[in-house]
Amino acid sequence: MITFSISIIILILGYIFYSKFVEKIFGADSNRTTPAYTMQDDVDYLPMRTGKAYLIQFLDIAGLGPIFGAILGAAYGPVAFIWIVVGAIIGGAVHDYMSGMMSLRQNGESIAEVIGKWLGVSAKQFMRFFTLFLMILVGAAFIMGPSAILSSKIQSILESANVGEFWYFLTNKYFWVIIILAYYFVATLLPIDKIIGKIYPIFGFALLFMALGIGVAQFFHGQNVPELTFENIRNMKANAGDAPIFPLLFITISCGAISGFHATQSPLMARTIKNEKRGREVFYGAMITEAVVAMIWAAAAMTFFGGVGELNTELAAHEMQPAWFVNLISNEWLGVFGGILAVLGVIAAPITTGDTALRSARLIIADFTKIKQNKIKNRLIITIILFAVVYGFTLLKFDVLWRLMFWFNQVLATFVFWGVAVYLAKKHKLYWISLIPAIFMTAVVTTYLFVAKEALHLDKTISYIIGISVTVIVTIIFFYFQIFKYRKAEPVED
Repeated sequence: MITFSISIIILILGYIFYSKFVEKIFGADSNRTTPAYTMQDDVDYLPMRTGKAYLIQFLDIAGLGPIFGAILGAAYGPVAFIWIVVGAIIGGAVHDYMSGMMSLRQNGESIAEVIGKWLGVSAKQFMRFFTLFLMILVGAAFIMGPSAILSSKIQSILESANVGEFWYFLTNKYFWVIIILAYYFVATLLPIDKIIGKIYPIFGFALLFMALGIGVAQFFHGQNVPELTFENIRNMKANAGDAPIFPLLFITISCGAISGFHATQSPLMARTIKNEKRGREVFYGAMITEAVVAMIWAAAAMTFFGGVGELNTELAAHEMQPAWFVNLISNEWLGVFGGILAVLGVIAAPITTGDTALRSARLIIADFTKIKQNKIKNRLIITIILFAVVYGFTLLKFDVLWRLMFWFNQVLATFVFWGVAVYLAKKHKLYWISLIPAIFMTAVVTTYLFVAKEALHLDKTISYIIGISVTVIVTIIFFYFQIFKYRKAEPVED
C-alpha cells in the first residue's frame, strides 16, 4: 500500500501547490464580475454556491470514466498509477482549470468557441463539429451502458420472483433506452437549477462516498496492492503485444488523468461561478478528486482477484466489461449499502453524465447558430433534432461506441492543450504548463490511430515514427509562431 498511499498524498499536494501556481499564471481576479451575474438568465447562467458547483462539476466529468477506465487500465499493472498521478496534476487538472476559466472570461462560451478564438476560424469550425460529435457519442454510450445493466438486473429479479411474462418487457434494453432518452429530453430543456442543481450534488457525493468506501475497505481487508518497482514497471496486460503501454494506456485511462470531455462540461459551471478565485476549487479540485477515485478503483482491481494476472483473466472472461466488477466488489466489501452505491455508480452516474453531455451539445449548437436559449421553443427545436441523432447512435454496438468515444475524447484534449498554449503565449505568460502535455498528447492520439488493433493496426515501429514525426511538425509550427509573431506582438487581453 506504500505506492498507493504516496500517490494519494502527491495528488493532494498537487492540488495544494501546483493549482495555485497555475491559478497565478492564469491571473484569476476576485474583483472581476463573472458571467453568472453579467449574463444571468436563470436558465444556464445563474449564481451557484461553490460547494454545489464543485459536486456538479465532479459528477459531470466523472460518470463511469474514473471507474471503468481505471479498471481496464489496471490490467497494465502499477504503471497505471504513474499515469493517473502525473497525468492529473500536470495535465488533466491544468486542462480542466484553464478551459473552465477561459470559458468564464469569454462569457461562459462552449469550448469550441473558446479554443477557436485562439486557434483561428478554421479550428473553431472543426472544434464545433468535433465537440458536438463527441457529445453525441457520450450521450449515446451513456444511454446504452445503463440500459443494458438495468435490463439485465431486472431480468434476474423477475426470474427469481417467477412472475408472469407480462412484465418481461422490462428486460428489453431498448425500453430503457426510451425511458432514459425521455429523462434526458426533460433535463436538457429545464433550467440548470431545477434538476442538475438539486439532485446531481447528491449523486456526486454518493459516487465519491462509494470510492472512499472501497478505499477504506482495502485497508481493512489487508489487500496487497502491487508496489512500483523496477520489476513491475512493465506491460502486465495479457495481450501485451497488441496493447502497448504507449499509446493505449493513455487512451484507456482518460477520465482520472486527462480527458477532453471535461472541457465540454466546464463551461456549464463557468456560467454559475460567483468569483474567479473559486475556479481553482471547482475545476482543478474536481479533477484531482476524480484522479483519487481512479486510483482507488485501479488499486482495487489489481488486488481483488489476487493480482494483475488474475484481473486480466477475469476481464477476458467477462468480455472486458467492467460493470460486473463494480457490482461484485461493492457488494463484497460494502454489503447491501455497497450494492445500492454500485447501482448509483454504474447506472445513475453515467445517466447524469450523458444528460450534461447532451445539455452541452444543445449549448454548442446554440452558440454557433446564435439561437437564444431563454425561450422554451428555441430549446425545444434544438433538442428534438439532437435527440433524433443520438437515438440513431444507440443502434451501434456498445464496444464500437466506447472505442470511438475514447479516441475522440483524447483528440479533443489535445486541441484544448494547444489552444491554451497559444492563449498563454499570446498573453506572454508561461505557456509550458500547457505545451508539454500538448506535445505528449499529440504523440499519443497520432500513434494510436496507426498502431491500435481497432484502428489501422500498422507495425509498431512505423506507427511510432509517424506519431513522433507529426508531433515534431506541430511543435515546430507552434514555436515558429511563438518566435516570429506572438513574442513580438503586444500581449492580448481577454
